[in-house]
Amino acid sequence: MSGPRVREMALADCQAVAAIRIGGWRHAYRGLMPQAYLDGLGLAEETERRRALFARADPAVVNLVAEDAAGRLTGWACHGPYREDGRRTADAELYAVYVDPAHLGTGVGRALLAESVRRCAAAGRARMLLWVLRDNARARRFYERAGFRADGAEEPFEVAGTEVPEVRYARDLTGVPTR
Repeated sequence: MSGPRVREMALADCQAVAAIRIGGWRHAYRGLMPQAYLDGLGLAEETERRRALFARADPAVVNLVAEDAAGRLTGWACHGPYREDGRRTADAELYAVYVDPAHLGTGVGRALLAESVRRCAAAGRARMLLWVLRDNARARRFYERAGFRADGAEEPFEVAGTEVPEVRYARDLTGVPTR
């Protein structure tokens, strides 16, 4: 296999996805969020949260995982309808994409993002939006390389009493190959 295999997430993947999410937060948000908050993220609690979210997932929400040649999960992404003021719009939203820090730079994030973009285009969505921490330069470069652009919208976000503002990125999905 030349790159990661991307597939839909299963309930059995929740613990591995929780570990990927926690590792992703601790790596990506170091210095951007309070370290005590990041250190306090617990695998058991996050696993139960993932299971609860997965069990009651809306069919319009898609969870994807990436696995290596040995079948180990290396990344997770989630997308669905864009949410604005408590309602859904016709746009798509990338809710999350996290990669096990040991697999950063190996194409896992690109594969997950490309599959989310492809699926949203195939579903007839004309645009995909996402929110990223304003000061997360690495993530912003990642999205920009994938064709996303900041559209000027900003949103306050607070973690453990610390402001970590987000900026919105958008990508036009018209013309995206849908296989």
